[in-house]
Amino acid sequence: MTDETIPRRKFLVGAGLAGTAVATGLSQGAAAQTQAPPAAAPEPAAPPHDEPLLLLNETEHAFVVAAVDTMIPADELSPSGSDCGVATYIDRQLASAWGGGAKMYRAGPFIKGKPEQGYQLPLTPAEFVTAGIAAANEWSRKTYGDDFARLDPDKRVEALKAMEAGKAEFANFGSRAFFARLHALAMEGFFGDPIYGGNRNKASWRMLGFPGLPANYANLVEEYRDKRYVAEPHSIADFS
Repeated sequence: MTDETIPRRKFLVGAGLAGTAVATGLSQGAAAQTQAPPAAAPEPAAPPHDEPLLLLNETEHAFVVAAVDTMIPADELSPSGSDCGVATYIDRQLASAWGGGAKMYRAGPFIKGKPEQGYQLPLTPAEFVTAGIAAANEWSRKTYGDDFARLDPDKRVEALKAMEAGKAEFANFGSRAFFARLHALAMEGFFGDPIYGGNRNKASWRMLGFPGLPANYANLVEEYRDKRYVAEPHSIADFS
């Protein structure tokens, strides 16, 4: 297996250091409203979601589907990110207590900090992501003439790389911090336990050869020490 056969891994690994980025100059309500695309624009493919959306609207969901499918395109190793349920995972997380900022201190003051100081904004994770999607679509329309979900695949890659590097100029919003949050959620959804909505059919675990819950094979650790262990992966749901 060569780097050329798994080009997406380069993109995903390269984005790893973006997690400490912090948004700059953001105030609540700063993100621009999503504009309707030109009437003559072709309709994008219907984003796959086989269950009701809990928080995202259709425009936001289309953005997330396009983003995770750009980060995790279908190939010989696994299905696409959305086919693996990554967009479902993100919607569920944003609709959860975590997405609502249940355990976040939000009384302020909110002062621009250094990257090592972490998140310094008044927005909940759900507000941050949806505001970021609106800002990303506005920038995409100004830069490419259409919403991110309607761009050609190569333009989506170009756009995400610009966000990752902080070169995408969002209005009153840090594109690098937004990318970091989106990337982290995509990785959680792709590699996490399927019980949370992502990693459908344990696709990433099968790709990696990961057997799942350690409790299922703890008694074999000594027997297979320094040896390859191949088994059907098990998730939390398999023991429910």
